[in-house]
Amino acid sequence: MAVVSSGLSGSGVVHNLAAYAPCNLRRDVNNPVGVRRLISVTASGRVNPRCEFALDRNDDVEAVKSSSVSALEALKFSAGDRYTKERSSLMVIGLSFHTAPVDIREKLSIPEAQLPQAISELCALNHIEEAAVLSTCNRMEIYVVALSQHRGVKEVTEWMSKVSGVSVSEISQHQFLLHNKDATKHLFEVSAGLDSLILGEGQILSQVKHVVKVAQGVPGFDRKISGLFKHAITVGKRVRTETRISSGSVSVSSAAVELAQMKIPESSFDSVRVLVVGAGKMGKLVIKHLVAKGCTEMVVVNRSEDKVNAIRDECENIDIVYQPFSELLSCASESDVIFTCTASETPLFFKEQVETFPSLTSKGQRMFIDISVPRNVESCVLDLETARVYNVDDLKEVVEANKEDRSRKALEAQQIILEEVHEFEAWKDSLETVPTLKKLRAYSERIRASEFDKCIEKMGDLTKKQKIAIHGLSKGIVNKLLEGPMQHLRSDETEGRTLDEILENMHALNRIFGLDTEISVLEEKIRSKMEKVKS
Repeated sequence: MAVVSSGLSGSGVVHNLAAYAPCNLRRDVNNPVGVRRLISVTASGRVNPRCEFALDRNDDVEAVKSSSVSALEALKFSAGDRYTKERSSLMVIGLSFHTAPVDIREKLSIPEAQLPQAISELCALNHIEEAAVLSTCNRMEIYVVALSQHRGVKEVTEWMSKVSGVSVSEISQHQFLLHNKDATKHLFEVSAGLDSLILGEGQILSQVKHVVKVAQGVPGFDRKISGLFKHAITVGKRVRTETRISSGSVSVSSAAVELAQMKIPESSFDSVRVLVVGAGKMGKLVIKHLVAKGCTEMVVVNRSEDKVNAIRDECENIDIVYQPFSELLSCASESDVIFTCTASETPLFFKEQVETFPSLTSKGQRMFIDISVPRNVESCVLDLETARVYNVDDLKEVVEANKEDRSRKALEAQQIILEEVHEFEAWKDSLETVPTLKKLRAYSERIRASEFDKCIEKMGDLTKKQKIAIHGLSKGIVNKLLEGPMQHLRSDETEGRTLDEILENMHALNRIFGLDTEISVLEEKIRSKMEKVKS
């Protein structure tokens, strides 16, 4: 059944069919000839204005009179109207240490190996075109390009609930949401270390880079989202180079080591027995910061010895003893300070295990510094009198150091970010006109080719040189004619045109040449999404 919008005649899109329940239909005989409406009628005979759509004059009304619109069809039709009224939006939906405690963040965290699958699942949602996931110990943020802001947020939140087991209502309590320019600015601040627990910390930039590395080539990590993350890497590098905001001890790992040093009675690692669990990126940084703070011997528990050997090579004259994971509890029972930094999705230390450890009579309580998300130490270990447990949320004590200097550098960084946001938004906005540019060029080329063929046919026998000359003439005329319209569709600050003016030009060209670019592109997206749902 062909359908058209009563507000956009001929657009092929249904107008405001928002009723999701099936509705009985009858013909509106008072409507003008050529625009026949079907109106929802309730059981009492009253008209339901929320269930209406116009029919093309060639439709078979008799075939429709006895039918009803299913809930799925109503949803599909109403989607068409929403898409034509909304531009796709770049959004970030997430939780961070600013908004959610670690026990919530750890449930929502996504392991690195599952990031490509997460992107694919997000892009399979009806209103999501592109996606990326930034999951770290301090944040879980989902960046998407959505066809509808409201429904995009709803679908992403429900997906987060499904994969984490956390209820939608609980996620909503801790969730933050930013659109378009604000979302862009947020990621740039994150990449620059301005939104970190420790201002200017350097590890987050590596994590943003890793998102690009892992997601590259994954369907759904496409032009806008990919461009956003790549630009964020550029911003992070520029901020650190021009402001030196990362100078000093500014990583989560270094803060963890400093916190331990603040809490141990001797304020020195000379006489304490240290255990580091995990020799990945975080573990390696912890070891290096321990060495910098004067620790000369430690035990490292890891699944394999290769990474530990590599760290040994970098840390000369340091006694690093490797132990396999099978010796974890035995090593922990003989340690005073235990750093945990693994990617384990379940705790490594439980209350029942830790309470069997021998007491540290000379040094007080055994200290666990847990910088893993999900946490490696069960939260109720804190209830034991023999243990102290600190997690990433407890590192705020360390942040006060050098705060004034970093705050000054943060102001400088904000100026850089504003410049970069402006540049990225101009690039992103210019993409809005790309479909029109392509269609206008194709439309002109079809006319040129047709007229060229007619001309050659009428002129009879021509030499190859003559045909080339005529072909060049036709190309030149088209290019000259298109030069003005094309220029008015491009974002160029030197011309002094705003985005609104450029988009107005785009819509004018769509109407003048009958391109219907925006509507046809949106319809294609709707159709593609609906086909995926069916299959």
